[in-house]
Amino acid sequence: MRDELVILDGPVGTELLRRGVPTPLPAWSAGAIDGAPEVLASIHADYAAAGARVHTTNTFRTRPRTLGTEWARVARCAVEITRHAIPVGHRVAGSIAPIEDCYRPDLSPGVGARAEHRALAEVLADAGADLLLCETFPHVGEALAAVEAAVTTGLPTWLALTPGPEADLFTPDALAHGAREAVRRGAAAVLVNCVPVARVSEYLDALLASDLGVPVGAYANAGHVDEGMGWTSEDAPDAATRYLEHARTWRELGASILGGCCGTGPAHVRALATLVGR
Repeated sequence: MRDELVILDGPVGTELLRRGVPTPLPAWSAGAIDGAPEVLASIHADYAAAGARVHTTNTFRTRPRTLGTEWARVARCAVEITRHAIPVGHRVAGSIAPIEDCYRPDLSPGVGARAEHRALAEVLADAGADLLLCETFPHVGEALAAVEAAVTTGLPTWLALTPGPEADLFTPDALAHGAREAVRRGAAAVLVNCVPVARVSEYLDALLASDLGVPVGAYANAGHVDEGMGWTSEDAPDAATRYLEHARTWRELGASILGGCCGTGPAHVRALATLVGR
């Protein structure tokens, strides 16, 4: 019997841009936590209405190196905004991202990032997150350090590894190897994310063939990179339907956690939710 399907939300950055909120670097989407909290709350609420049941906090860039001394307060605010925007019974996933660029594993400090990841994990847990999502990691060493740090909080910890927008940062076998090591360190679920929809299946195949003993999932990109802005979404009338066609295959392969990554939105999540009758 297959695991019950869990529907994740989609990205915040794409939606902020679509709704007229700028996301300049280095804070990127984190600027909206103080600058446009009502818009951020509406995004979380819209994903809930679309059928998502796990909602990711806008803490991808809430770090001392990007927000200075205010980082912990801002991270707590992100959790609070998410919690108040979604129905009772839905889960809040505290997002923990790579220290440096999620498409530049060569910049990763590797295991040297453990203390910084642990600091954010503790803030997210203390603020009331239900689980921790270490997401969009292109470097196995840093990903494992983040998982180890998150697990110390006692919260369920999920890991999402990214092969990148060109699917050239991990081979399927290398990603599966990283997933096995993460499970050994306590990861409760493993996903592939931030990869083109057409490339997801090969990574899921490798993960599922590894018989990890934990749920496996995916959330993919739909759109294209726009330097200085992040991602431009795919707004074609049939974009969500085409995303769903791929997601059906992922579900048939055995994925039990599905959501949307860069360039997707509530319409894509609404399409995914039809897989569970919502």
